[in-house]
Amino acid sequence: MVMPIWDHNPFKWPKPPYVMWSLIVVNFAVFFLQVGAGPQEMAHTDRLAGLIPAAFTSGTGAAGVPAALTLITYQFLHANFMHVFGNMIFLFVFGDDIEELFGHWRFLAFYLACGVGAGLAFVMSAPGVPSLLIGASGSVAGVIAAYLMYRPCQKVTVLLGLIPLRLRAFWVIGGWAIWQVIEAASRNQEGIAYWAHVGGLATGAVLFYLFAY
Repeated sequence: MVMPIWDHNPFKWPKPPYVMWSLIVVNFAVFFLQVGAGPQEMAHTDRLAGLIPAAFTSGTGAAGVPAALTLITYQFLHANFMHVFGNMIFLFVFGDDIEELFGHWRFLAFYLACGVGAGLAFVMSAPGVPSLLIGASGSVAGVIAAYLMYRPCQKVTVLLGLIPLRLRAFWVIGGWAIWQVIEAASRNQEGIAYWAHVGGLATGAVLFYLFAY
């Protein structure tokens, strides 16, 4: 598995990426609050605020929560520590450049919109199915797509197992994106929402031109 840990274009003061940092803090805070509440309450919250295609297409959210609202709330829920950590390390490595490019509030709007696009792609891939989508991976996939379009040749340090490597962004992100498409097309999901990843990538690529120019 390839895990990015740093890109060689750090953010510039006096405009730190405080929206990116805030998103990371909120995602970890929600996760630890859920863990602290216990597994039953965590599962209940996931069913309440997660994105369920069957509920979304019928328009009937759980316990009075509007189904459309779950396109936002699902982005801040995670199944376990490695789920949230993996998403947030990708956001940490690639998000600051995109926030610097777009500006703080436009970056937040972009991030959430990519999550919405990812959620809709997941719903369309399995309409009427009672499966559950949670996690920020679709939102982060949109940020990754924007980074690829903005800084394709930027050097990124990744871990291949325990071995650190410096690679161009297009190798790291391009390889990951191709893998998501292949896995989504194979229909062998293995508990991973590959269509949400593809939807986030596509949304990020399209919105990049609207937000950057």
